[in-house]
Amino acid sequence: MALDPTKYPDWKIAQDAETRMKPIAVVAEELGLEENELLPYGRFMGKIESGDVMRRLGQRPDGKYVDVTAITPTPLGEGKSTTTIGLLQGMARRGHKASAAIRQPSGGPTMGMKGSAAGGGLAQCIPLTPYSLNFTGDIHAVTAAHNLAMTALTARMQHERNYDDATLERLSGMRRLHIDPTRVSMGWAMDFCCQALRNIIIGIEGDGRRNDGFMMRSHFDISAASEVMSILSLARDLPDLRKRLGKIVVAMDRDGKPVTTADLEVDGAMCAWLVEAAKPNLIQTIEGQPVLVHSGPFGNIALGQSSIIADRVALKLSDVHITESGFGSEIGYEKFWNVKCRISGLKPDAAVIVATVRALKHHGGAPQPMPGRPLPEEYTREDVGLVEAGCVNLLRHIGVVRRSGVPPVVCINAFASDTKDEIAAVRRACEAAGARVALSEHWGKGGEGALELADAVMDACAEPNNFAPLYAPEKPFAERIDSVAREVYGADGVDFTPLAQRKLKELQERPDAAELGLCMVKTQYSLSDDPTRKGAPTGWRLRVRDVMFFGGAGLVVPVAGDISLMPGTGSRPAFRKVDVDVESGQVTGLF
Repeated sequence: MALDPTKYPDWKIAQDAETRMKPIAVVAEELGLEENELLPYGRFMGKIESGDVMRRLGQRPDGKYVDVTAITPTPLGEGKSTTTIGLLQGMARRGHKASAAIRQPSGGPTMGMKGSAAGGGLAQCIPLTPYSLNFTGDIHAVTAAHNLAMTALTARMQHERNYDDATLERLSGMRRLHIDPTRVSMGWAMDFCCQALRNIIIGIEGDGRRNDGFMMRSHFDISAASEVMSILSLARDLPDLRKRLGKIVVAMDRDGKPVTTADLEVDGAMCAWLVEAAKPNLIQTIEGQPVLVHSGPFGNIALGQSSIIADRVALKLSDVHITESGFGSEIGYEKFWNVKCRISGLKPDAAVIVATVRALKHHGGAPQPMPGRPLPEEYTREDVGLVEAGCVNLLRHIGVVRRSGVPPVVCINAFASDTKDEIAAVRRACEAAGARVALSEHWGKGGEGALELADAVMDACAEPNNFAPLYAPEKPFAERIDSVAREVYGADGVDFTPLAQRKLKELQERPDAAELGLCMVKTQYSLSDDPTRKGAPTGWRLRVRDVMFFGGAGLVVPVAGDISLMPGTGSRPAFRKVDVDVESGQVTGLF
């Protein structure tokens, strides 16, 4: 009997459920994996030999493909992972052979503001602690591969400074790359939120020595925002991963030509770090259904998608496969729609939009709720007017999914404080917009509480759809950005800084421009680029201040507003509640 989530924290519920876990070999067998296709990591976690699965089942028809996205969230999060797990459990209760793919939690949010990404209540994946901390080492491998590229670059810059051409050739067999120290685009990576590392100076020489590195400005990004993570998410298999790693542009030379990881001869070693990370991970829900975990979060500053490898494998093994995209539909789903599906060739059958009464009240005018602080009273008392006012945000997200040609299903992720009249107000708004809507109580009741949602999703999957990209690939980058800004965000247009204009012009002149995708970087807290603007803002223009290029991932990355690729740790971090019971060795306080 599962613990009551109204009385026990998530980590307690997870620890209790872990006493009844299936061995991972049983989960794999029930999913349809053969013995040689599972690489166990202990008794309750494993990796999938995806290449073997695709060779065996490549001709089998795919199952139904469902993406889970959300409305614009509050800083507390609105439960996409919880809904993904709950929907999976509900599908199983209805007799469907189902699976889910979610993203591995980053150490930044786990130790910072949001906690783990394992779901919550009775809709969690387990084992919680290893999943939340270290897991099978994928994020560490991404971090190591990324930093190896920077190690190679900075060492090369030092040696090219210290030696003439003949000596450089004699000592190392290297040709001079003429790297421009003012045009180094890559930085370093780590898996924590550390604002102190956003801008740094490296290579400071001591005692007049010239062997302490090349002194220059640099920076750290969180590991999930690394191009290596985007490559892991978008690669179709290990050969594709290896090919993409060699195309990462780390800097420009003095003639303005790109310097790549292949030029540094480090791409092969980077791939060596990622051989095991390229294999999707397998765990289970607290009700025993299979959950694939692969690639990282942060749909606001990164791709934020579960991997193509995981989805392709699961679609061959399942009748219904549920995948997850980061943050709201204008961020995560837009990238799923126009980047991930374009590269994978997969087409979704339905999209779930997670909405909460709490977030709708916020968009209706209630004060912003903050992690670790008591909820303002507007969230604990009934206020139908706030909910109705906030539905303008939900309606915009319904429109985004509809614009892609896919039927949306609104999931009202139920909280104990929601009232019947508040829920009825959300239903009315959805039904007036012609969208399917389901109340789901998976947090409090597990799969049994997600039956209405599972039925609505299957109903949507049976409906023919006309899924198509937002823009043609040959469209110029500036016009693609304008299409996203106007048709997805609701902006009146786009303003580019001179820096962004120059970089877009350079990228537009590339012969492979039509093959490159667009990965927008924007705040997750508003449909606009201003996090303080709630609801569905009108009368504004998107400000693109910079553009990055991920040559290996094949992405042009416009940066809108003041967002940073290295989040910060706030004054009430989650790590203050995490500890270890030294008698049992169990980690406590994860949520």
